[in-house]
Amino acid sequence: MSITPVNLTVVNLSEALASFDDIYSPRIVTRTNDYDVRIAHTRGEHVWHVHEDTDEFFLVLDGQFHVAYRDADGQEHTVVLRQGDTFVVPKGTEHKPSSPGGSILMFEPTGTSTTGDRHEGEIPDHVDSTAGHALATPERVSTCGR
Repeated sequence: MSITPVNLTVVNLSEALASFDDIYSPRIVTRTNDYDVRIAHTRGEHVWHVHEDTDEFFLVLDGQFHVAYRDADGQEHTVVLRQGDTFVVPKGTEHKPSSPGGSILMFEPTGTSTTGDRHEGEIPDHVDSTAGHALATPERVSTCGR
């Protein structure tokens, strides 16, 4: 899918999320500079992974989203995020998302794998190891530059 310039494209996130059911299988809703803006449904556990060269930004759109991470001493901590909360996992930090159910928006450099530069163990069947998928929902093109 070709992405239309961001200032000419309107994407409704509710409609976009309603267009697919897969969990941990992000859809690219737009691009800004060299970053993808991705949305995903979440439920269950992801996989421990790390992005060596980039931070990972999360915004909870709906439900609840948990991010477990390991500090420099290997101690595990978990942040519980609710609708409207944001959290950034710094580059080089091992982390493992999980969720009782919800949806998120992420900013990641184009081409970033959902399972990081390295991951721990096998990738569960419900986790899509991808750099994102094209959004199948038709976009509305604005003539007013919205």
